[in-house]
Formats: sequence, C-alpha cells, structure tokens
Amino acid sequence: MILNVNEYDIIIEDNLLANLKEHIKKVYPYEKVFIVTDKNLFRLYEQKLKEALQDFDVHIVAVEPGEHSKSLQTYEQLSKYLINQGMKRNHLLIAFGGGVIGDLVGFVAGTLYRGVPFIQIPTSLLAMVDSSFGGKTGIDLPEGKNLLGVFKNPRVVLIDPQVLETLPIEEYRNGLAEVVKAAIIDDKDLFEYLKSNDTLTIEKLVQAIEVKRKIVLKDPYEENIRMYLNFGHTFGHAIERHYDYAIKHGVAVAYGMLMSLKEGNARGISPKWLYIEVKEI
Repeated sequence: MILNVNEYDIIIEDNLLANLKEHIKKVYPYEKVFIVTDKNLFRLYEQKLKEALQDFDVHIVAVEPGEHSKSLQTYEQLSKYLINQGMKRNHLLIAFGGGVIGDLVGFVAGTLYRGVPFIQIPTSLLAMVDSSFGGKTGIDLPEGKNLLGVFKNPRVVLIDPQVLETLPIEEYRNGLAEVVKAAIIDDKDLFEYLKSNDTLTIEKLVQAIEVKRKIVLKDPYEENIRMYLNFGHTFGHAIERHYDYAIKHGVAVAYGMLMSLKEGNARGISPKWLYIEVKEI
C-alpha cells in the first residue's frame, strides 16, 4: 500500500525489508548509504540489513537506545562520525528504529551540510503511526523535550509490519497510546475497535496513519489544525521530563490525554463519558 504525504510516499508492505534495495534505488541514485540505528536493533538486524543492501556501500552506526540519545552530545558525536566516515551532502541517511532514532536522524539530516537526503524505516508501532512522517524532527535539552528541531521530510517512509514481531510487548503498548490518540481525534471506527482489541491489523494500522496523514496534508507546518496531534502531549512531555524519561513517551501521552480530558470535563468542553471510555482503554 502506498500513501502520499505532500512530497513523499509512505509504503506499507509485509516483508518489505527483503525488497529494501529496490525501494531505496527508486529515490536514491548513488551507492553510499549510512544507516543509524540503536544497539538493540543492531544486534537483531545487522546481518539482514547488510544482506538486503549488498548492492550499496553500507555504513551502520548504533547509538544507545532510549530518549537520552536525543541530546546535543549524541547529535554532535553522530555528526562528527558521519563526516569522518566520508559522508557527503548527496549521500543517504537511513533512520532504522523507533521514534528516538527517527527524531535524531531527521534532525541530523536537516542540519548536516544544511540538509542531506534521508529515509525513515520505523521499527516500532509508535514510529509507524506517528513520528516517522510529517517532517517534525528534534532533540531534547535539559530544559525540555524537542526544543531543538527542524521540519525535514524524508525521501520515503518504508513500513514493514513484520518487524513488529520483534517488538517487546511494552513497546507495542507504548505505541498503542498514539493509536488511541489518533482514534479520538478523527476515527470513531478505530476508537470502537480499540475498546475490545489490543493488537492492530494492517487495516487498523493504516487507519491510524491516515488520521495524521490527512491533517499533515492540510497543515504541514503546524500553523493551525495540526496542533490537534499534540493531544495528550502537553502534559505528557512534562511527565516525561519530570521523571527524566524513565516513563515511556506513549505511557506519558496516555496519562496526558486523561489529564486533558479531565480538565475538559471540569471546563464543560469535553464529555465525561469520553474520559471514562478512554480511561478504560
């Protein structure tokens, strides 16, 4: 399945990693490729990536997993590594990982040499339904989350639902929070589905993606309606920061949505039944 987002496509395909080189060749004409992932994924996928991209000159770098890698220190270290490994302005960066990797690599891609091409290959549910597309990238500062960032669109977003089979259950649930958010914003059918299901079919995965995709098409730079996608994030980011990111993003957003709905109840803006149903989910 192919979904378009302004200047690029989201391709959703089972066993996509087996055909990775063909997808890359459609958007990138050169040989040198730099893949950034985290150390957990490196152990799982190093050989598979090298075999899939044997036609390319592949360099893989792995950073520490977790939110703390979205830092100025990691950004500087990664940028220097890429330069020292001979990366030029026309070479391709690939973000292979979850939301942290996507945000970090997107920020490097948007700023190194004033911009280099990159591709998103999200490996977590959270990244697939939310952070891998839309162009928002960023890193954290001690003062708060995502305070440094740029809008940088990938050449393509490549989603292989099969990689979710290696995702720990707590990370899957972490991603489901963003699915719940999408459903509340603009998909009643998906919301009803989530009342009795805690795993997604490919169809439901696409529905969650579609909520954000339609909003991003109308408001790519978050000037008005794209702010709806921040539902739960105002409180959620504060929760993450307060606990020094020991609480996962999706969990914090889940609590953030409940806090927002409770405040909405108190102000007479949102109905009490919605708070109750979201809390049950």
